Amino acid sequence: MKFDGFIVALLISIGIAYFFPQGVAYGDGQLLPLLTGVGVSLIFFFYGLKLSFSSIKSGLTNWKLYLVIQCATFLLFPLILLPFRFLIQNVEQEHYWLSFFFLAVLPSTVSSSVVMVSIARGNVPAAIFNASISGLIGVIVTPLWMGLFLDFQTENVFGDVYWGLVREIIIPVVLGLLLQRYFGAWANKYSKSLSMFDKSVILLIVYSSFAESFTSGVFEEVSTTYLVWVFVGVVVFFTVVYLLLWLVVKYFFRFSKADQITAVFCGSKKSLTHGSVFGKFLFVNNPHAGLYFLPIMLFHAFQIFIVTIIAQYYHNHSSDTDAD
Repeated sequence: MKFDGFIVALLISIGIAYFFPQGVAYGDGQLLPLLTGVGVSLIFFFYGLKLSFSSIKSGLTNWKLYLVIQCATFLLFPLILLPFRFLIQNVEQEHYWLSFFFLAVLPSTVSSSVVMVSIARGNVPAAIFNASISGLIGVIVTPLWMGLFLDFQTENVFGDVYWGLVREIIIPVVLGLLLQRYFGAWANKYSKSLSMFDKSVILLIVYSSFAESFTSGVFEEVSTTYLVWVFVGVVVFFTVVYLLLWLVVKYFFRFSKADQITAVFCGSKKSLTHGSVFGKFLFVNNPHAGLYFLPIMLFHAFQIFIVTIIAQYYHNHSSDTDAD
């Protein structure tokens, strides 16, 4: 297991937002949105450059595995939470539930899913395909889910959300795919440097969201108990989804061990990258954005920690994995 400095960087960015929230007002409040907008577009342009056509082609043949992962990502997660909507009794509980629902409807993460599946000796091509396609599906599905509980009807906000996602995600990905033959090798060669750029943009978005929340005094309205329950909710949510998915693929679908690993690892994860980008549009000018980002940041850290341990276990028992 390697130390993940990105988790510490997230905490530092929140600390900077707490002590220096005035950064969001620099340049009449236009500089940070411009920087994050350009940064997000570049993230997904580079993503398009690195997208593997061969993995997509091979992934299409394993449609049952693909269906299970995408249903877990966009149906199982939110359906588990929907019944709790009827238990909400006050505004604080509303924010708590909505922050977890935002987590629930996000796409699966790409890079960490593929890395973990590789370590555990799972089906790597299928992991690449499913993790990659998940982000594109999320551009359509995530706003639809959130639109059920956020007011997008005024000032054509719903259309603005979709146009923002198309402008900063879909168009850059398509451009990256079109230029892949010219710059694809370069993107793969400098993959680690591009990953650092991705994380820097995420940190900027996190800073911006939390700075606005601190300025508006949102966190003064919630108790320490609230924050503790966010962490407890993340642990319970991940555990329930992981175990349900594992039982389904092992005993109902009876996948091979390699496909079980891929289904559970990809289907139980959520993308902080997409969460940061989607939240930028879904919660624009929303003073509670910082609260809504908390679960996905904790989930990101917890899923990496737990799945790394599980992946290492599978790796150390690879002979048993291959035999099963």
